[in-house]
Amino acid sequence: MKKIILYLVFICSATAVTAQAFEDKIEYAKNTQPCIVMNYSYPPEAVENAIISKMNKMGYKGKEEKGLFNKDKGFRVYKGTYIQEISSSRYDYILKVERKSRKESDETVVYFLIQKDNENIMTAMQAEEMGKAKAFLYNLMPDIEAANLELQIAAQEEILSKAEKKFRTLQSDKEDMEKRLKKLQSDIKQNEKDQEDQQVEIETQKKTLEELRGKRKN
Repeated sequence: MKKIILYLVFICSATAVTAQAFEDKIEYAKNTQPCIVMNYSYPPEAVENAIISKMNKMGYKGKEEKGLFNKDKGFRVYKGTYIQEISSSRYDYILKVERKSRKESDETVVYFLIQKDNENIMTAMQAEEMGKAKAFLYNLMPDIEAANLELQIAAQEEILSKAEKKFRTLQSDKEDMEKRLKKLQSDIKQNEKDQEDQQVEIETQKKTLEELRGKRKN
């Protein structure tokens, strides 16, 4: 009876863990192939960074499919990879991370394919391994959350850096304006003195003019 209860608990737990992962198909290597699909409510960059980081920690560096005319562009391939959480065998794990839609920038879809000797083996895999593969995708959540936090920190650092740069610019502008104001004040004082001197000159010239006019003969 205890074994039955434990088995049911295990099944329920596995169902809860893999509830968001489902099986579907995707076009890869010129064929429509079975895959596991997982949706995440995080930006694609955070999801991709988390996957790359996790695989790097396991010692695997995937090769990304590139090329303008490459129909498999965007897929990342990990050849002969051993993921203990999924299987004791080495498989080729192929992932594609993409934005769910143009309108949903914080929603990401991950397509997960498993191959061996360049053949998709997902339909032949045991239910336990498929469950583990789905759980593997679900268990990426803490890594994705951490990666997303790093992106938020980096974005906030950039915002802060721009704000500080603008503040320094404002300070510099103020110093320039104060220098111009100081010069302007000096120019105003000089102008006032020049006006006073010119007024004296005017009075002197007026006096000279009056003296000359007084010498006229009637």
